Order: sequence, then C-alpha cells, then structure tokens
Amino acid sequence: MAKAPVLTPRADDFPRWYQDLINKAELADNGPVRGTMVIRPYGYGLWERMQAEMDARIKATGTQNAYFPLLIPQSYLTREADHVEGFAPELAVVTHGGGKELEEPAVVRPTSEMIINDYFSKWVQSYRDLPLLINQWANVVRWELRPRLFLRTTEFLWQEGHTAHATYEDARDFAAHIHREVYEDFMVNVLAMDVVPGRKTVKERFAGAVNTLTLEGMMGDGKALQMATSHELGQNFAKAFNTSYLSKDGTQELVWQTSWGSTTRMIGALVMMHGDDNGLRVPPRLAQTQVVVLAIKGDEQVLAKVREVGDRLKAAGVRVQVDDRVDTPFGRRAVDWELKGVPVRIEIGPRDLENGTAMLARRIPGGKEPVSLDSLVALLPGILEEDQALLLAQARERRASRTTEVATVDEAVEVAVAGGWARIPWAVLGEEGEARLGEHAATVRCLVTEDGAVPDADDAPGNVAIVARAY
Repeated sequence: MAKAPVLTPRADDFPRWYQDLINKAELADNGPVRGTMVIRPYGYGLWERMQAEMDARIKATGTQNAYFPLLIPQSYLTREADHVEGFAPELAVVTHGGGKELEEPAVVRPTSEMIINDYFSKWVQSYRDLPLLINQWANVVRWELRPRLFLRTTEFLWQEGHTAHATYEDARDFAAHIHREVYEDFMVNVLAMDVVPGRKTVKERFAGAVNTLTLEGMMGDGKALQMATSHELGQNFAKAFNTSYLSKDGTQELVWQTSWGSTTRMIGALVMMHGDDNGLRVPPRLAQTQVVVLAIKGDEQVLAKVREVGDRLKAAGVRVQVDDRVDTPFGRRAVDWELKGVPVRIEIGPRDLENGTAMLARRIPGGKEPVSLDSLVALLPGILEEDQALLLAQARERRASRTTEVATVDEAVEVAVAGGWARIPWAVLGEEGEARLGEHAATVRCLVTEDGAVPDADDAPGNVAIVARAY
C-alpha cells in the first residue's frame, strides 16, 4: 500500500498544501480569537532574520526607530477623510477600560499615520528639523473577514516608516529609494524572490496617498501577492495636522510626507513562492539554520564527529545546528528538517566515519552525495550561494512561463482566471476595463513601463498593466 504523503500535493489542493506546511513545519498556529495567530519559534526565527536584514537597510537611509502607542483616540481618524474611509471596515474599537466606559473610544491601530503625524506636527518647527525619518517595528490590527495564517490575519507584525520632507521632490525620491534599495534589494538578494516593482492604479492606491509603489510576487499557483508598499502622501496629512516648518526664506510651509511598510506576510510568500511538495525551502542568506549536522546513530564516535563538524562550520561563519537527538528515529528527523526547508543536511553515521565522508543532502535542488569530511568547510559557502541563486532563477522562470501579452480585456480575464499574469496596455484597459476585471476577481497588480521600469505617472504613455488574481 502506497505511503500517504506528508503534505497535500500542491497540484491537488494548493490552499490545503499551504495550511499543511504551516502546521507541519511548525511555523504558526491559529490564535484563540478568530483571525489571530501564534507564531511558533521556527516561524518567528524567520521573522527575526527578516527584521535584522530589513532594519540594517532602513537605518542605512538615515531612518531611526521609534515606538508609538497601540491605542489611538478615535477623533484622530476623522482628520483625513480618505484615510479613515479606507480603514473604517477593518477597525477594532476599545469602548471600555478599567471597568468604565471611556469618554472617548480608542482605536487599536490599523496603521499609525494619524498618531505619528500628531507628533510630527509638534516636532517639526524649522527646515533644520527636516527630513524627519522615523520607523517603528510593531503590531497592528485590521479586522479580517477571511483570515489566512501570515497572509491575512486580524493582528500582524510589521515595520512602518513615516517621513517628513521640505519638498515634494525629496519625498518622492525617498519613497522611491525605500521601494528600490530597501524592499526590492532585500526581497531579491535575501529572500531570492522574483518581484515586479510597479505603481498602483488610483483604484488600488493606499488610502490618503497620492502615489503607491508596490512589489508584486507570483506565488506557486500563479496568483499575485503584494509584498511591500511605499507611499507618497503628498501634503494630505500635513494639512490635516498642520505639520509645517519655517523655511530658510522665513515663510511657513507644509511638509511633504511618505509612509512605507512590510509585514509578516513575507513569511507566507516565502512558503508559497519557494515551497514544494516536501515542505519549505528557505533561501540560504535568510535561513536561521543554513546547515544541520545529523547523527544517524548514537555511536559515541559519531556524536563526537557531528559536534566537531558543527563547531568547525560555526567557526567558518555558517549558521549551523547539530542534531544529536538519537532517541528520535533518524528518518523522522530528516523529514522534519526537510519540511522546515533547511538548505543543507550533513548526515553522519558509523559507515561514513569509516570512509572519512558524510552524506550531503541539498534541500533546494534536491539530491544527496557523499563528500569528504575534510572538504566540508571549503565546499559549503559555494553550495549555499549556488542554491540561493537557483531559488531566484526558478521563481523568475515561473513568472516568465506564466505571463502572457494580451490585447483585450477579455484575454486578460481569461489569463488571470487560468492562474497566470496578463500584460495589457493601460491605454487599452483603462479604468473601465479595470472595473470589469473586478467582476472576475482579478485586479491590476501594478503599472509598469514597456521595459518593466516603474512609471513616473499613472497615465504615462506606454504604461502596461499587470493583471492577475491575488491573495
């Protein structure tokens, strides 16, 4: 009788495969309140690595980290009409505290533009205070009707950046810099993710922004996922909160602003873009454990060699974990590490010791081969970089093979419904065609130029719309 697969095959039921993998790779569990999640240590370790990489890039722009309150006076949300309208259905409101009804209800932050702008208006007085560049790592709450772990949860973790600038050009360029040098660089070079940088249409733009830049990734089933966004806010919030400064000329001027964010959704993207029927595949540059060294049996010489190899690899700068839990069957441990997507397993048993070799299993391309124990330290850095590049190449190949140039709205719908991406001239699609897409659960993921660059304007000549169904 055939052995049942550890995970539901992706081709049979992609959403079930996703849930199976989240569970069996021990990434997260559902929380006790509908739509919340408990991030387990292995999943949180991925987030910590993402945080560290992102935080370094954010700080390199001159941005500093701060923290703002979770609870926001409800009156704040009435100050910018488009913004509050965009978030109104998702708000969680606290009406009682300390056993009494609150004089003014407090909103659990869905995002922090409102409260941060209140303080920006106090902190900015002169052109010398600009640019003001702030980021916070925090949690937010948006009441989700159809939650899914990591992709859409009522509470999630993220970073949100908020900046104030003296001129429109400074703000525009900073939003673009974050989009390109922080988000795109991180996703391509660390997450090994193929992402399309583009500009959101007016319909898909962040509430209260004058322009939204996005990064869109194709998941394993062909659907799109919005990975991170960077917004030009213009002077909308500056007007609402009277955030102004005394210019060098002695005139009072409103600031120009940006906001930008990325979330734990990236863990869901990691699963859906790189995972296979055997589990997760973690890019080596991201992996908290790049190499696991497994003892096949509880032989003392084997255990000593496993620990020695672990120490040598650690000294060489490899993020390594030694698995000497010989009271758990080797096969089960190997499957668990495969599910978790650790890039390389080094398996050592009594016979390997006799031969002076170890069995090297590569998670990303698959396959095993014996290698000399003495060569491991020299071999592994190159192997890890090869596998990093392979993940990115595979993601790019998937998008290329499932993207179709189309000439009509009907063709765009057909491609999206079939699980692919369509490229259609924006001049052909337009706002009327965009509305028709919605009737088929498809959207314009972003606008790009003919050669794939980010357009300077919504209606720039030659703009191309990327159309897909999305998470």
